[in-house]
Amino acid sequence: MSAIPRLPILRRTAALRVLSGVSLAALATAASAQQATSPAAGVGRPSAQGSVRLEELSVETQGGPTQGASTVRAVVARENPRGPIDGYVAKRTLTSTKTDTPLIETPQSVTVIGRQQLDALKPVQIGETISYSAGVYGNAFGPDSRFDFFQIRGFTASDTGLYRDGLQLFNFGFAGYKVDPFGVERIDILRGPAAVLFGQGGPGGLINIVSKKPPLEPLNYVEVGGGSFGQKYLGFDLGGPADKEGHWFYRLTGIGRQGGTQVDGLDENRGYIAPSFTYKPDGATTFTFLSSVQYDDTGRINAFLPYYGTVRPQALGLRIPRSFNIQDPVNNVYRRTQYNVGYEFEHVFNDTWTFRQNLRYAYTESYDNSFGAGFAFPFYYADPLTQTQIQRYRFRATSRAGLFAVDNNAVARFNDGLFQHTFLVGLDYKNFQLNDNQGTGFPIASFNTLAPNYGSPTAAVTPYLINRDVFQQLGVYAQDQIKLTPELTLVLSGRGDFTSNEVNNLLASTVTRQSANAGTQRYGLIYNFDFGLAPYVSYASFFNPQVGTNAFSQPFKPTTGDQYEVGVKYQPPGFDAFVTLAAFDLSLANTLTADPSNVNNQLQLGETRSRGFEAQFVANLMPNLNVTASFTTFNIEVTRGDVGVIGRAPTATPETLATLFADYTIPTGPWAGLGFGGGARYVGRSFADTANTLTVPERVLFDAVVHYNFDNWRIALNAQNIADKRYVTVCQSTAACFYGEARRLTASLSYKW
Repeated sequence: MSAIPRLPILRRTAALRVLSGVSLAALATAASAQQATSPAAGVGRPSAQGSVRLEELSVETQGGPTQGASTVRAVVARENPRGPIDGYVAKRTLTSTKTDTPLIETPQSVTVIGRQQLDALKPVQIGETISYSAGVYGNAFGPDSRFDFFQIRGFTASDTGLYRDGLQLFNFGFAGYKVDPFGVERIDILRGPAAVLFGQGGPGGLINIVSKKPPLEPLNYVEVGGGSFGQKYLGFDLGGPADKEGHWFYRLTGIGRQGGTQVDGLDENRGYIAPSFTYKPDGATTFTFLSSVQYDDTGRINAFLPYYGTVRPQALGLRIPRSFNIQDPVNNVYRRTQYNVGYEFEHVFNDTWTFRQNLRYAYTESYDNSFGAGFAFPFYYADPLTQTQIQRYRFRATSRAGLFAVDNNAVARFNDGLFQHTFLVGLDYKNFQLNDNQGTGFPIASFNTLAPNYGSPTAAVTPYLINRDVFQQLGVYAQDQIKLTPELTLVLSGRGDFTSNEVNNLLASTVTRQSANAGTQRYGLIYNFDFGLAPYVSYASFFNPQVGTNAFSQPFKPTTGDQYEVGVKYQPPGFDAFVTLAAFDLSLANTLTADPSNVNNQLQLGETRSRGFEAQFVANLMPNLNVTASFTTFNIEVTRGDVGVIGRAPTATPETLATLFADYTIPTGPWAGLGFGGGARYVGRSFADTANTLTVPERVLFDAVVHYNFDNWRIALNAQNIADKRYVTVCQSTAACFYGEARRLTASLSYKW
């Protein structure tokens, strides 16, 4: 590994701070790791969480008047893009390029959320954490114990844009996967199309959740907590070396949650456990086994509620309380069992070539039984004049889905005599199989909003859909990151996809098949100035094949489109901070959207276009003060489709978002260890109808945390929506509005040894 240039005097303070945090043991480990592989490869002895990459750090210091300048050199381990980050500011990522690349050299907008930020927020759902990131609207349909719904740059991304450890967790119909934040090490948010490397994915981007993996050092952690609605939990995280030789490492992470929700008579219970181990037979090979099992016993927190009665008062001037269980406590059940089993394998052949293979099989089985609502307005109410009786129907769905995914890629780092290359070539494959059974039943007694009539008699269920879906995708991709000069990097990426979609309609005894093949590409150019500024431009196209059919057994067309992005990144020397500014122009053809006249159907509009601006700032302002802030604004509209919607914004899509969160811990003195933090989340207005005549108002929500660290203990009190603001997140239509989260308090006590 070639030495980096000597740091100017301006940078010496930050660099010495880094050196002061490196123990002799860590330097010894790094030195031995350098002997395992060639220095030119920049790859050292693999750790339990991937290979330890080494960097040689040079720091100039000034001596006395007669001593002059001197240089201090040290070899330090650099950040692992699949492992923990120090504070809130990440330096590297695998998600954007599938190569170990610094964020400052990536010509695309990326945000990384680390474990320290997760611990400060104490989220119950992934959506609570990603909402503090630019371009992302988490928990789009309010709190949901079944799925993680989120939008990126105005487009739904939770169906095809949820990834874990680089492999997709595909959510379709009522067969979905949900990740508990306690098992997460970091979250990489990639904004903009990523189909060129990942194949299937939303136009706005994707979220890659990185699991906790076996650590090099012993880890013992226990946490208990509880709070609002009678919730309580117990979590543990244990791991470290399993032998004296340093070849085997393990980790066992688990959590159990139990208690109520903001909806009357509805519990949210969960059990999660994730065993993993790493085997390192030598300095060039790493094999990490990953698995998890999760069981959820809950129901639907959010019902499909009418616009008049939630956003606006109904005929009598009243609003439906958000605590009402419209679906009835007796018949509001959602149970799911899901498991994941797979591995990450990496082998360094020589100074040039590295091979990686990620493989996983994910399975989910769910049972959904409830009294549904959501008829088209004005028939939502059984009594249109007084609007107090909400019509309901019985809904039941049983789903079983299996997803096999494997990604093979090889990376070559070499110099052709003119330019430095990081060349990537890969082959991936996924096979998704779904058994889906959905049915409804009538009549069901209407829900009386003036006198809730819980325990209403049910009705027999008649199936309207019994399908077996099989979706397969094979992708071949290549990428070259070319250093045209030491400062200028050109990224060229291309991919070919070959997909098939088969739907066996067992009710109609028909089989529908569709094949779709396409090529996608991405080009990026970024220039890195010595003072930390990095302007960039990029272009990317995407291809997102759809699974299943619409309500009339017609297969959906693949969604396609492209994006232009221009931005600038700034990583100030000597200051642990990162700034990203990005402007984008993104278009999507064959847009899928909810059918306002049929809750069981989706429509494909002609084309939707989103143009906007994002800003993200994250900093470790000092060792005990961390800050993250974001701002997003865009204009999204239908540019081609039905005459009545052209020029209109899609429903349920806020176009302005802004956030700020800071956390501080007193470092010294009698109050040392005491900390506090707070955050604010602004969500702009959205529309509740395709004509854009009805709006969902803007709002500002506040979060807060107080914590105290002493010895190995930590006690904390977190509050989400501390003012208990009553609000509606979005409305898909005038008959489908969703309440946001009520105030939630969580007290926790943890011990680490």
